[in-house]
Amino acid sequence: MNRATGLLVIEVVNSNPNGNPDQESDPRLRPDERGMISPVSFKRKLRDLIEDKEGPVWEHTARSFKPVLKPEEYQILESRGRDRNVIKALDAAEFVKRYWDGRLFGNTFLEEGASALIRTGVVQFGMGVSISPVEIERMTNTSKAGVQSDKDRGMAPLAYRIVLHGVYVMPYFVNPTAARKSGCTDIDIELMKRLIPHAYTHTASYLRPMVTIRHAWHIEHKSALGSCPDFSLIEALTPKRLNEADQETPSKNWSDYIAPAALPEKLGARVSSVTDLVS
Repeated sequence: MNRATGLLVIEVVNSNPNGNPDQESDPRLRPDERGMISPVSFKRKLRDLIEDKEGPVWEHTARSFKPVLKPEEYQILESRGRDRNVIKALDAAEFVKRYWDGRLFGNTFLEEGASALIRTGVVQFGMGVSISPVEIERMTNTSKAGVQSDKDRGMAPLAYRIVLHGVYVMPYFVNPTAARKSGCTDIDIELMKRLIPHAYTHTASYLRPMVTIRHAWHIEHKSALGSCPDFSLIEALTPKRLNEADQETPSKNWSDYIAPAALPEKLGARVSSVTDLVS
């Protein structure tokens, strides 16, 4: 397994890509009014697609491997309703064999037993941050059918909170050093790569109807140690505002940006491969 650098370019239109519970579920913002998408929220979407074994994403993706992936070897450790005592009773080999997200992302189980063998994940996602500040719209939801016994209609003041438009970039990194302890394999990484294009389209919701991964760059280095600085690759593939003077104002649509279609030739020569997982 070689080191890899990834970059997701995510467009948000009239959606809340990641609500902040500390701010009444407003879209997450930095002090400079740039939007944020937490790594936890993105990994949750990948986990949900794997956990739904009767869903079309798992069924199609599992069959795309030869041999077909076995559901029992791709369970989700970070699942709702899990029994921690049952998990702690597993021996090390069974724990590694069973949980895909444990092998890939690591886990927070710090108790004694098999789970203590895996802590740091092979794949680490960074914070997704919008290229420019984003504008948030807040509206009141109304319902013709009341939710209270003495009301014939309902109202949720300022409950609809969305980003009008924004383009976010989220990096991720594949660290081969952690794979030796976690049991992560090339197939686990390949499964993640095939899931990424479906992360938002197959987990859309009322407040998140139009979140689209425009590009999902996966750059494999020439060695396990890495053959090019991560930030050189990230900077080269990050979209830029069409007019540099507009950098500090919210964008209106995708055409406000210039998105690189490939790495510059000199950088491309320093890595093994560059793939846009979306295309």
